[in-house]
Amino acid sequence: QVQLVESGGGLVQAGGSLRLSCAASGSISSFHTMIWYRRTPGKQHEFVADITGDGLTNYAVSVKGRFTISIDNARNTVFLQMNSLKPEDTAKYYCNARQRIYGPLLPWGQGTQVTVSS
Repeated sequence: QVQLVESGGGLVQAGGSLRLSCAASGSISSFHTMIWYRRTPGKQHEFVADITGDGLTNYAVSVKGRFTISIDNARNTVFLQMNSLKPEDTAKYYCNARQRIYGPLLPWGQGTQVTVSS
């Protein structure tokens, strides 16, 4: 089964930028959708953005216009460019995938922590 490893998190001031990466252990070209979520302590995973194999993207209202999801099939990597970061973006960020449009998610990885200071 493909495993996903997130990286690129860190501490940044409000208004700053970070680029998260999600590297897959195998090919992601067969996946229907690649997805970024985030989670804060005591809460469930929150949808952030997704991208289909056709390149269609979808964003949570809270990040639209600030975050951009992209995919590099040749490198089996998904990116999340985060600009104009806000303290409320502080969370651990996870990527995941569905092989079919309504298929199950993969097991969760370790995530990468993003902390935005005010």
